[in-house]
Amino acid sequence: MNGDKTVENGRTIAAISTAQAPGGIGIIRISGSDAKTIASRVFVPAGSHSVMETPGYHALYGTVFDAEGKRIDEAIALIFTAPKSFTGEDVVELSCHGGMYVLKQLLATVFAAGAAPADPGEFTRRAFLNGKMDLTRAEAVMQMISAQGESAARAAAEGNGGALARRIQKIRSRLVASAAHLSAWADYPEDEVPEITSDDLLSDLNFALSECQTLLSQFDAGRALREGVKTVIVGRPNVGKSTLMNLLAGCERSIVTEYAGTTRDVVEEVVLVGGIPLCLADTAGIRTTADPVEQIGVDRAKKRLESAQLVFAVFDSSENLEKEDLDLIQSIGSLPAIAVINKVDLPQVIDINCIKKHFKYLVYISAETGEGFSALESAVSDILNTNHLNPSEGMLYTERQRDAVRRAEICLEEAKTAVLAEMTFDAVTVSVEGAISAFLELTGERVSETVVDEVFSKFCVGK
Repeated sequence: MNGDKTVENGRTIAAISTAQAPGGIGIIRISGSDAKTIASRVFVPAGSHSVMETPGYHALYGTVFDAEGKRIDEAIALIFTAPKSFTGEDVVELSCHGGMYVLKQLLATVFAAGAAPADPGEFTRRAFLNGKMDLTRAEAVMQMISAQGESAARAAAEGNGGALARRIQKIRSRLVASAAHLSAWADYPEDEVPEITSDDLLSDLNFALSECQTLLSQFDAGRALREGVKTVIVGRPNVGKSTLMNLLAGCERSIVTEYAGTTRDVVEEVVLVGGIPLCLADTAGIRTTADPVEQIGVDRAKKRLESAQLVFAVFDSSENLEKEDLDLIQSIGSLPAIAVINKVDLPQVIDINCIKKHFKYLVYISAETGEGFSALESAVSDILNTNHLNPSEGMLYTERQRDAVRRAEICLEEAKTAVLAEMTFDAVTVSVEGAISAFLELTGERVSETVVDEVFSKFCVGK
């Protein structure tokens, strides 16, 4: 879009901006040049002040009526005047009781008064087009909405506050300064522009490369915070898998008995462990069985193991390792796994050295009493590399952002190779400008309409 960001049509839009479910309060958001006019057609203030005359950041109490003049509900009209609003346009938010029938009735009335239905993400898109936020902050809005835990919410809040944008700006500023110096030195030799040295260039390129590599290396850990991790609990029967599941879930999610083979299907739950959402699956005990129903559960357990992003391999501390344990160790192979040595409240019999040979991460717990739970949390953070994340420094959130940084990294590597090979500075400049262009796409300062459409198509209506 090359910096020419304007809302291309004059539509005034409206949508329900609260959850599509009953609640104490529901909000209809109206945004556009006719927002106040449309609101005044459906909302009658209780006092003498009108919507049209009320300045921004003021609220009016009153009643909303349908097109036939029938009372819908009492309401509050919160008024924002351009450009000091979320979208940068005139905005009126009508808050009423949160019953879905009432909200839909009011929204239909707002449409009848002249508003158009908002597209998915159109309010945030207008904020971007009107210069209220860059594209990284807009994408962070969606991350805040979908955050499943404190760490994800904090990371999204930092992104919405501009942490990633500031980090990218810092990288880009050094590259722009280098590119400008190179161009000035090449184009205006008569002006005695100081010659840029290879050491100066390499310093800037190495800084930018290091930043790119750090951002890329942290992407998977950040995604674990945002999207959760497919985690499977495996082990032979009666080692305590279901008890561990219940401990992590905080309730009796799986049936626990002293009889082997109780769990015959996959039991699933999303839990937070160390602030990380784990999409947890408790599986049937893996063993050879003649029971056809139990065998189906065993087969499903093995299938889940194959697709797992994290494995909790549970072993009974009070018993010797059996063939099923050793077979399980082999089937886990190189998958990210934590050996969970359960029942540490009982005398230890297990060959722990054998376990240590195959697992980098090992924790001792009692799933029955909760002993060792904090050690499991630490191990999860270590294996997923989330303990080194600092959201305030800026993190990548989307595949689009990662792709932009990858392209910048490639250009920077090319520029560094050109410097070390003592190629002409023209060749270096082309690669540096390629990296700058990738960063401009990341923040949305130079981005195609197709990319903008793709970003906001993932948003919900009303945001």
